[in-house]
Amino acid sequence: MRTLYYSHPDFWGHDTGITHPESIDRLHVIEQALSAPEFSELQRISAEIPVDIQDIIGLVHSKTMIAKVLSTIPEQGYANFDADTVVSPGSKQAALRAVAAVCDAVDRVCSGQNTKAFCATRPPGHHAMPDYAMGFCLFNNIAIAAEYARNRYGLTRIAIVDFDVHHGNGTQAAFCEQPQVLYASSHQWPHYPGSGHPSETGVGNIINVPLPTGSGGDVFRDKYRQSILPAVKAFNPELILISAGFDAHQDDPLASLGLLEDDYRWITDELITIADTYCQGRLISALEGGYNLSALANSVAAHVSSLMGNTAGQRVMHRMSL
Repeated sequence: MRTLYYSHPDFWGHDTGITHPESIDRLHVIEQALSAPEFSELQRISAEIPVDIQDIIGLVHSKTMIAKVLSTIPEQGYANFDADTVVSPGSKQAALRAVAAVCDAVDRVCSGQNTKAFCATRPPGHHAMPDYAMGFCLFNNIAIAAEYARNRYGLTRIAIVDFDVHHGNGTQAAFCEQPQVLYASSHQWPHYPGSGHPSETGVGNIINVPLPTGSGGDVFRDKYRQSILPAVKAFNPELILISAGFDAHQDDPLASLGLLEDDYRWITDELITIADTYCQGRLISALEGGYNLSALANSVAAHVSSLMGNTAGQRVMHRMSL
C-alpha cells in the first residue's frame, strides 16, 4: 500500500509574519524535498473539510474555545492569542484543513485503504489545550485524530508518540484521564512549556521522558529503548499516532538538543516495527515543530522515506542545502 502524503495550499495561507519561526517557508521546503523522484510513489492527498468539522474539533476542544479561536482570526492583518501564537485571515482555513487532513488519514488507515500517512499540516497542534490556543498551535490535530478514531472506529488502544523537542502539554491535558490513549513524549528539559516531568503520569497512561540540554542521538535512543518503546509495545496499540516535531535537531534555533536526520529515521523505523507487529501497520504522523529549514527538510525526508519503507531520504539529504 502506498504511503499517504497530505498537503494543501491552505496551509500556506496561515501567515504568521516575516519574523515568526513557524513560517510558510517550512512547508515550502518540505514540498521541495518530497517532490524529488525518490518520493514519486507517495499518494498525495488534499483532504476536504467536512461539514461537521466543528463537531469533530469539539471531540477535544470546548465550544467556547472553538468560538474564540475562530472569532479572533482577523479579516485583515494579524491577531495574537499570546506572544507566540499569531493568526491572519488565512489561519481559519489552514486550521480546519489540518484537522480534516489527520481525520481523513484516520479514515483511510482504519478502513484498510492504506497503513501509513504523513500530514504536512500547519498550524501545529500539540500545545493547543482543550480550552485555549497557545504555543503556535490553534487546534490539537493529533489529539483530535485520536478522539476521532475512538469515536468513529471504536478503537480502545491508541498510542501517541511525541518526539518534538517541546512537551505536548495540550495532548497530555486532553488524555491525562483517558486510559484508552497512551501519550509518550520525549522533550528537552527544562524547556518550554514547562510541563512534562516524569511524575506527570495521568492514570498510568502518560510517559514523560525529559532529555537534558545537549543530549544527542545516543541519549535519545537509549531513553526510547528503556522507556517509551517497551511501554508502547505493552499497550498493544490498535493505532499509532506521531506528533512529528523535528526541532530536537542539532541545528534548530529554538532548542538545544543534538539529534540528526538518522535519529529521526531510527525512531520512525522503530515505531513502524511496532505498528507492523501490533496494529496491522497502522501509523499516522503529523507535523509539529522544526525551524531550521534545511534540517527540517532533510529530517522530514528521512522520516517519510522510512514510512515508505525505503532509503529515499538518505539520497535527498545530500541535495538539500537551504
